[in-house]
Amino acid sequence: MAAKKGKKAAKKPAAKKAPARKPMKKAVAKKPAKKAAKRKPNAAFMKPMTPSSTLAAVVGSSPMPRTEVTSKLWGYIKKNNLQDKMNRRMINADDKLKDVFGGKKQVSMFEMTKLVAKHLK
Repeated sequence: MAAKKGKKAAKKPAAKKAPARKPMKKAVAKKPAKKAAKRKPNAAFMKPMTPSSTLAAVVGSSPMPRTEVTSKLWGYIKKNNLQDKMNRRMINADDKLKDVFGGKKQVSMFEMTKLVAKHLK
């Protein structure tokens, strides 16, 4: 048989070389996890403040930090069942709290802290 002229033999594609790998880093020993540090209270919140006479009728007249004032106020609210039954975020004021809340019958718990701050010196 006669060889066909004009056709070139198909060349195989050249094999691709794998990219050169970088040398591996040495394994570093992990440090043991540190224990979570206890949160330090903000010094401004821990500064003893004197409550006004209207607030003192509810929480006491001795100087105390704001955090303690808030805790005692919530204790008074829970003891006298002053949280609204339907919307627990609202505080119903009795005679003592009405003076602290600026004459309002009902305030939200978020507004309460703002109103109480006015009674601390």
